[in-house]
Amino acid sequence: MTKSEALFEKAVRLIPGGVNSPVRAFGSVGGTPRFIDRADGVFMTDVDGNRYMDFIGSWGPMILGHNHPVIREAVIKACENGLSYGAATEREVEMAELMTDIIPTLDMVRMVNSGTEAVMSAIRAARGYTGRDKIVKFMGCYHGHSDALLVKAGSGVMTAGIPDSAGVPKGCTQDTLSAVYNDLDSVEALFAQYPDEIAAVIVEPVAANMGVVPPAEGFLEGLRRLCTQHGTVLIFDEVITGFRLGLQGAQGYYNIDADLVTYGKIIGAGMPVGAYGGKREIMEMVSPVGAVYQAGTLSGNPVAMAAGIAQLTLLKQQPEIYDRLNEKSDAFFEKIREEVKKAGYSWQMNHVGSIGSLFFTETPVTNYASAKTSDTANYADYFRYMLEQGIHLAPAQFEAMFLSAAHTEENLEYVLNAVRGYLNR
Repeated sequence: MTKSEALFEKAVRLIPGGVNSPVRAFGSVGGTPRFIDRADGVFMTDVDGNRYMDFIGSWGPMILGHNHPVIREAVIKACENGLSYGAATEREVEMAELMTDIIPTLDMVRMVNSGTEAVMSAIRAARGYTGRDKIVKFMGCYHGHSDALLVKAGSGVMTAGIPDSAGVPKGCTQDTLSAVYNDLDSVEALFAQYPDEIAAVIVEPVAANMGVVPPAEGFLEGLRRLCTQHGTVLIFDEVITGFRLGLQGAQGYYNIDADLVTYGKIIGAGMPVGAYGGKREIMEMVSPVGAVYQAGTLSGNPVAMAAGIAQLTLLKQQPEIYDRLNEKSDAFFEKIREEVKKAGYSWQMNHVGSIGSLFFTETPVTNYASAKTSDTANYADYFRYMLEQGIHLAPAQFEAMFLSAAHTEENLEYVLNAVRGYLNR
């Protein structure tokens, strides 16, 4: 028995499913999760000493690679002064100034502790600002595990939310409306049915929790137009895309201004942190200035702030990192597409910038319904093969593959050779 297997056997007795986040459990791909001991650059090493080239990157924030020396030193230095104060620090102000300087639409920002908390808080602010209750989300878009957003994708876009988790009362989701990603008509239909009741439309500008699904031409622009027309707050959930697609995230990448934006662990260089921000008139609804209550004992943790400031400052000073990363990623994902086609398959390779997904379906993937046509058993087989080659992919079809600035052409050619090996077995 390997150390990972022994640890997992012990973990299932102590932790639900043996993991602290469901996707880690290898439930949809089979086998035992690898327990990671350390990571550096593009490689992670498990407790058994096996080394893997990583394409998860802590689910996105490791845009510079693991254990970057500049970030590591910033964290060590911050730790020398203490780990947590539960009080205001200079670094919180520095981080807020940095973010609002980089992102033109951020007039104000509030630090929180996770992407889930950021989204929950942004929606509350939107409701407080508009005086309305209903929100629109899109089937297949994930916005954290707060009650109001755990809504099952129903068969009709006109149907109010049905809880998608035990323990969530129906009352928590009765004001959550589901629309179809990349389908403006479905959104317009909801506005027609509830013309003065929708507080916010929340969207992943690039859907990355049903695999990677890019926005169709005109989709985000259409959401902006509808929200402006109806006095509704447009929220971009940039927990995945923020500071990854480019320095200004999806807003800059697509040149669309949201009213509120949510961020996750990338602003802490992978440490547990989040933030939400946007227009001053909305953010000033938040306590202690306004009547929308939101608090967090550990928000703005000084060590997490130090890590985030180090990463964002480096990215701001060297924006060419994004040019190189996106160029490298475009070429890499296109080569996978070519190899798949050359081998006689019609699988879909979706990507935007440095995030991508290979779907095992002949159906173009543009929304949740088409994503679900992917053969998950085929993905599980692919995942296991790649893991045997020392390549660490997401242990679920409906997660993204993340490239980092640390991945070299040699690294990516190794992966392409492994893809060829799988296709030609």
